[in-house]
This record gives sequence, C-alpha cells and structure tokens, in this order.
Amino acid sequence: MPQLTDGLVAAERFTRTAQPVLDTGDGLLLRPWTAEDAPAVLEAYTDPSIQRWHVRSADSVAEARDWIERWAGTWSAGVGAHWAVTEVASGRLVGRAALKDFELDGGQAEVAYWTAPAARGQAVTPRAVATLTTWAFEVGFHRLQLSHSVANQPSCRVAAKLGYALEGTMRSAGLHADGWHDMHLHARVADGYPAGMSGPEQDRTTAEIQQQEPDFAEEHAKPTHADEHPKGADLETDESTPDGHGGMDI
Repeated sequence: MPQLTDGLVAAERFTRTAQPVLDTGDGLLLRPWTAEDAPAVLEAYTDPSIQRWHVRSADSVAEARDWIERWAGTWSAGVGAHWAVTEVASGRLVGRAALKDFELDGGQAEVAYWTAPAARGQAVTPRAVATLTTWAFEVGFHRLQLSHSVANQPSCRVAAKLGYALEGTMRSAGLHADGWHDMHLHARVADGYPAGMSGPEQDRTTAEIQQQEPDFAEEHAKPTHADEHPKGADLETDESTPDGHGGMDI
C-alpha cells in the first residue's frame, strides 16, 4: 500500500551505520554501552531512588550485562538508541540517556534517562538529554516525548528546563512498585508548533502553564495515587532524578 507522505527518518541511518558518540561540549560524552558497564548498571538499578521511579531492579552483573546487550541491539534493529553517559576526564559512568519506541516514518521517539547516584546534583541529565535532543532533530525526528509520575517533580523540572512542554496528564498510566501513578506527558516538536498546523502557540514551560492557566494548576494540585501511597516519598531527589518510564523498556 503506497504511503501519502515520505518517511522522516531513514532506517538505514541505524541499520547500516555505527552508533555515534555525542559530546555535550561541557565534560560529558554519550557513548554506546559495553559489557564492561554492567557493574555500574547493577549499582544504579539497586539504588532506592532509581527503583522509586522504575519498575525493575537488577539482581546480578550477568542480568545487567543482558540488559546492555538488548540496549545495544536496538540501534542496529532501528528501534532505539541507548547511550551510556560518561565523564570525559575520568571515563566514569554517570548516567543513561536513550531514545526508544522509534516510529521512523513519523519521526517520533520517547526519551528515557537516569543519573547514577554518585553523580547527582551535577545536572547530568539536562546536559545529556539536551545533546540527545539536538542530535535527534538533526537526523530528522519531528517529535520527542517523555513521561514521568506526577509525583516526580524533579523530572518535571528537567523536562520544562529542556523545552519539553507539558501536554497533559495520563490518568493511572504508569504502574510502579507502590501501584498505579498518574503520568505527566511532555513533548518537544522540531521548530516548535508551526502556525496553521498546530496553532500559533510556542512551547511553554511547566511554570508558565501553571501561572497562566489557573484551572490547570488547580487540577494538578489534587491528590494522586502517589500522594495516597507515598512509599519512598522521603527519598531525597534532585534535578537528575530518572523519569517514570526510563526503566520500563528493560
């Protein structure tokens, strides 16, 4: 059946080329995962704050190595792109940044990320995701989205800081260890919203939306499942806290 539109991202970019190394320009590298990263991945997924927003934990280095193999395989299959985030100076693994659930014809993908416990407070996630986002739009993606629990306010701040506009709340859409969470949906579109296609509005940060739309702020002040079941709510977090769906593709 012939398509009426051309595909935005060629599958050959992934199936016939090696995954690139991305430099943030400020001390971090996004590089392909290797089997040697397994101990650090195991340590990250046994961290309570990462477990708070993800759905799985690793039990062994072998299991972490299996995850890495699957992450690496998504590139050549043309279905995802997963990077290890490392420090340029030391080579130390400090996080993960990924695009998953590719829809190449429509140029769409979902962003996922986490920051290693020892690297929190250094803006690792904003720096890595900003670089990933720039790369994705340069190769032809049109829309990138991310989602997180409404209780994960640090992840909401990361999204807003990076220009991922808050589009709304998906009710009871994320199953976590303590039950179902409402999920915020954020997205960025290449070149914003063109007039005549999606209206004249430009991307707005979460803070701007809350200030300009009282009904929105009132709606998001209501208790959520996470408020009613605050398992882990006393954990300290920062702007590099992982997003709610970051571990669901393991």
